[in-house]
Parts: sequence; C-alpha cells; structure tokens
Amino acid sequence: VQLQAFGGGLVQAGGSLRLSCAASGRSFSRGVMGWFRQAPGREREFVAAFSGSYGTTRYTDSVKGRFTISRDNAATTVYLQMNSLKPEDTAVYYCAANSRSPAIILTRPAYDYWGQGTLVTVSS
Repeated sequence: VQLQAFGGGLVQAGGSLRLSCAASGRSFSRGVMGWFRQAPGREREFVAAFSGSYGTTRYTDSVKGRFTISRDNAATTVYLQMNSLKPEDTAVYYCAANSRSPAIILTRPAYDYWGQGTLVTVSS
C-alpha cells in the first residue's frame, strides 16, 4: 500500500489550498484516513481525519472552521480543503491511513500507512 500526497504550495495568508492523498493497493472503507503536519522544529501533529466506518470527522482545534476533510466514495482518496490559511499553518503535511480501527485516533502510532509529505507555505 502506498499513499501519495499532492497539492502543497505557496499561498498568501487568507488564501486556500486543497491537498489530495491517493492510496494505491487497497481502500480504507472501514478504516480511517487523515492528515498530520510537521512544522520546522516541532513534532508531527494531528490535523484532521475521516472515519469510513462511522462517517465522522475530527479536527484539531486550531483548524476547526477553516479546514474540511473529505473522502471519495471508493475510499482511496482523502482531501483536505484549507481555507483562511495562516502563517502558522506552514508545515509539511502528511496523509496517513489506519486499517485496524474504525475510530479516529489522534496519535501517530495508530496509523499504519504514511504518504511522503507535501509542503504548505503560508506567507504573511
């Protein structure tokens, strides 16, 4: 299974970007697909996730109301629509997937598969 992330780039504060992550080799209809990010000098942190089993989403507090996670019906691609971007959103964004648990877990060890990361830079 491979996850490949797309869509990062440079944007001004207040702008928008849409990240995509495509899974090859399997679908995650009953698992969880999500996004983490890692800013320079900081640990990788949970951003958002989508549970295929429950149809639920979860966000870290700092992105609520600005970011929206969604998934395609085939359960192989997850998207992160990022609006009203702030300089503090600057980070490498990683997609992740968990096939073992239908519940959304915020910690990194819960995720079996990781994408290569895509850089998002928000200028002030």
